[in-house]
Amino acid sequence: MKKTLSILLILISSSVAFAQRQASLDEVISIARHQSVEALEARQAFISTYWAYRSYQASRLPSVYLQGNLMNFDRSLTLLQNPDNGSLNYVSSNNLQNGVGLQINQNITFTGGTLSVSSDLSRIDQFGGPKSLTWYSRPITVSYYQPLFTYNQFKWDKKIEPQAYEKGKRDYLEAMEGLTINVVNAYHRLLLAKMNNDISKSNFENSGNMLKIAAERLQLGDVTKADYLQLELRMLNDSIAINETAVQVREAQMALNSLLGYDESYEIVPQIDSELPDIQMDYDLVMMKALANSSFRIDQELSLLNAESSLARAKASRGFSFALNARFGMSQTGSSLPAAYNNLLDQEVVGVTFSIPIFDWGLGKGKVEKAKAAQAVVKAQVEQSTNDHRRQMFTAVSQFNNQRQQCMVSQRAMKIAAERYELTMLRFKEGNASVTDLNMAQTENDSALRQYIGDVSNFWIYYYSLRQSTLYDFIKNEDIEIDVNEMIL
Repeated sequence: MKKTLSILLILISSSVAFAQRQASLDEVISIARHQSVEALEARQAFISTYWAYRSYQASRLPSVYLQGNLMNFDRSLTLLQNPDNGSLNYVSSNNLQNGVGLQINQNITFTGGTLSVSSDLSRIDQFGGPKSLTWYSRPITVSYYQPLFTYNQFKWDKKIEPQAYEKGKRDYLEAMEGLTINVVNAYHRLLLAKMNNDISKSNFENSGNMLKIAAERLQLGDVTKADYLQLELRMLNDSIAINETAVQVREAQMALNSLLGYDESYEIVPQIDSELPDIQMDYDLVMMKALANSSFRIDQELSLLNAESSLARAKASRGFSFALNARFGMSQTGSSLPAAYNNLLDQEVVGVTFSIPIFDWGLGKGKVEKAKAAQAVVKAQVEQSTNDHRRQMFTAVSQFNNQRQQCMVSQRAMKIAAERYELTMLRFKEGNASVTDLNMAQTENDSALRQYIGDVSNFWIYYYSLRQSTLYDFIKNEDIEIDVNEMIL
């Protein structure tokens, strides 16, 4: 029976150990970065940006198309006009058409035009009367289409798309730092909840012991009935706090598990930081990294580029348009395939199309003036947001530098409060301290412990907020980078 109970106890302890895990803040952050839903969303958002950029790069490369029509059979009446007298007559059509061609297109970024090179071959089989066969070949045709005095989409894409891709990378890194801040919050909320639960249990036990001593001293007349009842009330409040803090622990654990991608059966046992990294932030370094690394600067640049692009589009769409079309090549027809490639005839087609508004009642000018006004607003907003960003960085640096000192002070206060509480309990046992002294010492001890946990939480929140704003690791003294190949695999 004893052996069976021992085995059961071992199995129970093993299952509890499996469900529980002591984890430092760094370990929890690493888990969240690899398997949380927020990390997955950030990763997929970057992958979408990556493939959008790849599509842009592909648009700048030559594209090759195989095109044609197969087995196009036409047996119908077709309306034709007699060229001699202009009369209209329906004639019978009965033919089969087949064709295939290869075409290469290349967008020209500098001019905004499109260059095409193609080669195609067609065959027409006539039925219904004397059967005939006709081949039509165009071994080589070079075409060029060039819009004149118009908006060059290729040129603006070249300016905007690389910036948008770079912003996507930095958005991902900042999203991961934002996830880290959420984990820091959840981790320390759980730590504080567990600490409150432990404090409630410890206080309940200490209050029970002090109540026994107070009962003995009450009989001796050293403690008043009011003091005894006050201590009993404190013990009852501590017993209630045990249940309340246990619920808070469960809620905080589930919130952290949700961030980490665990279900409610998994339990993280957080650890309090006794040593914090010795870091002193330099405002000039922080500001330099914030402007060089974060998405803030690229956001500003993209806003200005989009405003300039909108103005260029408005100027180009004031109503008039010109376009150059040119096509050069060789062609021939014949009743046989070899004949369709003999004695090739050259072909040249060149022309300019245009459209010029005579009266548009100020429509084009209105579009331009509207775009200019929007651009002026964007410039003002960029300047204002840059000034605000500098001020926010200065505040963030000051908060962080002060917070480490605050943590050192609150850590020392926690140790002093704990020592004072122990001494007050000892003095109460000896009859040299009142119930009021005991309650005050207990309250100060609880408050000091909570204050230290809160200060440590703020320290890491301020630190990771600065990392998010600068994409710079101040502990390793290096920029935070992204491995694109690892992300897209």
